[in-house]
Amino acid sequence: MSPIGILGGLFLLLAIYCGVDPFKHSPISDFPDFEAYKVDMAPWSDVPVERDSENLLQKSEIKFLNQVQGPESMVFDPQGRGPYTGVADGRIVFWNGEKWTDFAYTSANRKCPGDLRRWKLENLGSHQPGSEICAPKPSALSYLKNEHICGRPLGLRFEKKTGDLYIADAYFGLMKVGSEGGLATSLATEAEGVPLRFTNDLDIDEEGNIYFTDSSTKYQRRNFMQLVFAAEDSGRVLKYNPNTKETTVLVRGLQFSNGVSLSKDGSFFVFCEGSIGR
Repeated sequence: MSPIGILGGLFLLLAIYCGVDPFKHSPISDFPDFEAYKVDMAPWSDVPVERDSENLLQKSEIKFLNQVQGPESMVFDPQGRGPYTGVADGRIVFWNGEKWTDFAYTSANRKCPGDLRRWKLENLGSHQPGSEICAPKPSALSYLKNEHICGRPLGLRFEKKTGDLYIADAYFGLMKVGSEGGLATSLATEAEGVPLRFTNDLDIDEEGNIYFTDSSTKYQRRNFMQLVFAAEDSGRVLKYNPNTKETTVLVRGLQFSNGVSLSKDGSFFVFCEGSIGR
């Protein structure tokens, strides 16, 4: 057989292998009902024409390069300390002015004997809390397959009156931790009987009500690419009332609901819908 024939045969075998996927290597092997949709980009006419004539972003200073992996939301506490941020291995850390320090975590799989402060005093210089699968890795993407075990804190906001930190963990739902840090407690894991599967961002009004997004009721954060290309529309914006402990759905039928922010006077909120398809 000629070299071209051999090459053609190899391509044919590869095509058959990819189509059959006998060893379940495909990223959609766990989603047999997956259906891809075209994701339309905005026309050029809708792209803002304003330009940064002074190159302000290029003049900005990059801080903490290679010091934290996969930082998401960044906040300062009511005393102005921080910033605090959630990182790829599931911890929430804060900058104490000299170095990044552990503050809180969302997964009970990382829980240490006693409270976090006592553990840190007793084990200063030893390993970080949690099992080996949550230990530091080469890149932020290295944690993806175990995020549902280690936790993945995304949106963060401090409640100014109490100093409590509210957390939108992609896998464990809406959570809260006190001003001393440690293991966060769960506030909401479902709404209207439907579990939160991709809790993303949050904001807090003056009465302490929490507005937050659930990007999908089908796909988790570790399946975000499938969510994007499926144009799946089960995303929601929700509200948690800390007095009644009730969670209500404010907006539904969204494709990858993401960031949410209240207006200064609290009269309205805006949110991002991340993947408009079809």
